[in-house]
Amino acid sequence: MKTGTLTLSRYEDYPTNMRSTLQAEIKQKKPFESLEDAVFLNMLRTADHLLWGEIEVLKAADLTFPQYNVLRILRGAGPDGLSCREISERMVTRDSDITRLSDRLEGRDLVARVRDRNDRRVIVTRISPEGLKILRQLDAPINRVHRGQLTHMTPKQLGTLLELLELARQPGR
Repeated sequence: MKTGTLTLSRYEDYPTNMRSTLQAEIKQKKPFESLEDAVFLNMLRTADHLLWGEIEVLKAADLTFPQYNVLRILRGAGPDGLSCREISERMVTRDSDITRLSDRLEGRDLVARVRDRNDRRVIVTRISPEGLKILRQLDAPINRVHRGQLTHMTPKQLGTLLELLELARQPGR
């Protein structure tokens, strides 16, 4: 609402009468409360949409997305492996139960866990040869999914999107 030159709401510039694609997809009749609300929900919807392509590929390997994420993190860590805390810090999506994920991966011989020599309280997890083999088999299909999902965007658009997403993750100022 405006009184004179004073703007009481920063959302006044958001076109609340404009129906977005997301509103149609989720069958929402009323406008979003704010531009930030519309952007946030669009990011969630887009992430979910993109993730499903990857999930379909992972089903063939009988892996969940968090399990796949752990295997990729451990491959990147190399032969030294990582503690549960370090794995958790590197996860793309947060999962509070890294121990349970590691249990399942160890049960399939995809990872190996040992107690740290310097601190017996710490368990170090390393990817096994079988885990590396599965990742090698998944690399090309996952890359094809990613390229296929974003092939309609130009490299410049992808670069802009990348910058905006990284900006969105920065703390508010």
